[in-house]
Amino acid sequence: MPLLLLDLDNTLIDRDAAFRAAVAAFLGAHGLPASDLPWVTAVDAGGHTPRHEVATALTDRYADAVPPAAVGALLDTGAADRVVLAPTTREALDGARNSGWTCVIVTNGRIAQQEAKIRRTGLDRLVRGWVVSEAVGHKKPEAEIFHAAAATAGLPLSGAWVVGDTAHADIAGADALGLRSVWVAHGRAWNEAAYRPTHIAAEVTSAIHHVTGTDNRSADTPL
Repeated sequence: MPLLLLDLDNTLIDRDAAFRAAVAAFLGAHGLPASDLPWVTAVDAGGHTPRHEVATALTDRYADAVPPAAVGALLDTGAADRVVLAPTTREALDGARNSGWTCVIVTNGRIAQQEAKIRRTGLDRLVRGWVVSEAVGHKKPEAEIFHAAAATAGLPLSGAWVVGDTAHADIAGADALGLRSVWVAHGRAWNEAAYRPTHIAAEVTSAIHHVTGTDNRSADTPL
């Protein structure tokens, strides 16, 4: 069976939208200026800033207004409580499974947070399994996490496709292993010279369709 390895945050789900909503609620609940939203999201950097650094930045900025526990709650459950799975993504995953593809989520992050997102959105019922970097002790782009994902499915890694939105983690990891990949562009231009994805897609639905051949009507971005 062919193997499709999929990133979670900002690929299968819009993690950044969920985080922005959580931050807006956090600011409102503590009487903080709504104009701080861009600052918080910039510190977070799409979830790529280590949690302890984000926590320190927020705790220092709001030391007189917010207890540390509230900052911790925002970072631990804020986005996870608000993520949703787009119907088009659900349909694309269903189409992939019905066409014989085995789908496995490969995500960096903490177990509790990432598994909460997977279960809240129903992704746990749409994929064969998942691997979280905290659980396996390796983060993308390290080869070990991709091998762990293949082992979860009981399939060889060779011949697998990787779909993700992060160049340095998803696409670089696939390239180092000789795997084919689709970069989910979200309106961005590719600017890495050392490696390239096999294909660039505008969003995750067209990425899945490109890999599986189940539907090619969604928009793609030329390489």
